[in-house]
Formats: sequence, C-alpha cells, structure tokens
Amino acid sequence: MNNASYQKKIGILGGTFNPIHVGHLLLAQNALEYCGLDKVLIMPSGCSYFKNPMEVASTADRVNMTALAIEDNDRFELSRIEADREGNSYTFETLDILCEQNPDTRYYYIIGADTLFSMETWKKPDAIFNKCTVVCARRNNLSDNEMEDKARYLGEHFKADVILMDIDEIPISSTFIRKQISQGKSCRYYLDDKVIKYIKEHELYMSK
Repeated sequence: MNNASYQKKIGILGGTFNPIHVGHLLLAQNALEYCGLDKVLIMPSGCSYFKNPMEVASTADRVNMTALAIEDNDRFELSRIEADREGNSYTFETLDILCEQNPDTRYYYIIGADTLFSMETWKKPDAIFNKCTVVCARRNNLSDNEMEDKARYLGEHFKADVILMDIDEIPISSTFIRKQISQGKSCRYYLDDKVIKYIKEHELYMSK
C-alpha cells in the first residue's frame, strides 16, 4: 500500500456466513482491538463461485442472520456491498469501490490462517494487496515459521502488508454448525441466541 495519511482505520470481515458464528465475531473483535480499528465492516457475500449453491442459505437469510448477530456491537457495521452485487463478487472490486468512496480510509482485510495461503490465487491479488492491509489470525496447526514465511513471501512478491495477530483463530466452522443443526443438536454458545431463533423459525440447515 502507499503511505498516504489516513484518517480512519476500517476493518473488513467478509465471508459466506452460512451461518455467522462466534468464531467470526471473535476474529472481528480481536482484529478491531489488536489493530486499533475505528470499526469493522461485516460483509456477507452474495453469489460465490467457490460455494455449492445447494449448501448455502439464501443471501437474504445470511444477511439477516449477520445483522442479528452484530446488532449489539456499535463497532460492527453490516455492509451489503457484496450481497447486493449481481453475479460473482470479487474482493478487488469491493476494495476499488470502498477506496474510491472513502479515500481518507485505510482498510484492513481480516482473514483466518487458511486464507493467507490462498489469497494469491484470488482474482487480481496485486490489486487486493495494494488497497488494504491484511490482518491474519494464527492457527494452532500451523507453526509461526510457516505463517511468517508466507507473510514474507506475499510481501516480496505482491508488496503485501500482512499483520499476524498474536491471537489464535477459534477452531469453529460453519460446516460443523450446519451438521449440528441437521442432526438436531444444540448450537448454543456457537451462535448468537437471536441467530439460533432465526434458524429455527426459518427452518434453515435442517434435514429434509
């Protein structure tokens, strides 16, 4: 990224959020505090070329669940920029729009450890790394050396600015949550109570 003077520091946590769970929320909160961010945009994706549409709740349901999960945190803000976009949604396009709309803002793209090892395969990775700082949680099954080597590689090859948080990623997945629900098991403490209620009322992820 260039060294322009920024007035705001805004995080971005994007994802399918199918559904959004405590691991997502803790990652966003940890990044907010670790990097001294003003706020974090919580950004559900729309159509994803990586996902099987048969396994993903509707965009409307995922946006609604996300809104419920973050409504009590005034430092989190729901962003519909990708959810409302038609067709495949690409991160470089999202960052282009945000940086054009808010030139005084520095963006921090918040990711889990696995994503650090795949970002270079995304569409136009140079454009992504040029417009944001990447903030990554560590993961217990990856050594510090592995993650630091990858961050260094991205810096050397893409001029990426990568911050490795000294905070472990929470090992919870939406796949696990959906399996729990389909088997009629409790997701208490994995999901916000309002999200659990929404899932029950709309019969999401339940075995047919």
